[in-house]
Amino acid sequence: MTNHSSKNSSRDSYSDMLATVQAFHDKHDFKNTGGEEMTYRLALMAEELGEISACVTKGKSKQELAEECADLFILIMGTAIAAGFDLNQAFWDKMKILDKRDSRMVNGRIRVSEFRGVNDDQE
Repeated sequence: MTNHSSKNSSRDSYSDMLATVQAFHDKHDFKNTGGEEMTYRLALMAEELGEISACVTKGKSKQELAEECADLFILIMGTAIAAGFDLNQAFWDKMKILDKRDSRMVNGRIRVSEFRGVNDDQE
C-alpha cells in the first residue's frame, strides 16, 4: 500500500485514493473471495449508512461521524472498482446534471431533484 505520509504524495488526489483502495482489494484478494460481489457490497454500504445514522441520531462525536463517512466512501470507491466503472467520471457527469436542476423547499427543507410526477401545490 502507498505510504501517504510523505510530502510527495497528494492526499487530495482521487487517483491516489483509488489506488489505495485498489491495493486494499488486492491485499485481501477481494476479487476471488467474494469481496467484490455486488449484493455483499450493498449490504456493507447499508451497514455503514446505519452507523452514520447512529452517529447523527445518538449525538456521537464529529470524529466518529467522519470515520463512518470515510468507511462508506471507501466502500463506494471499492464498488466502482468491483463493478468496473470510473467513479470520478460518473461524479462529474452527475454534477453536470444536478447543476442544471432547480431546487424547491419540500417540508421546510431544500431539495434538488427532477420532481417527476410532483405538482407544485404539494410543496
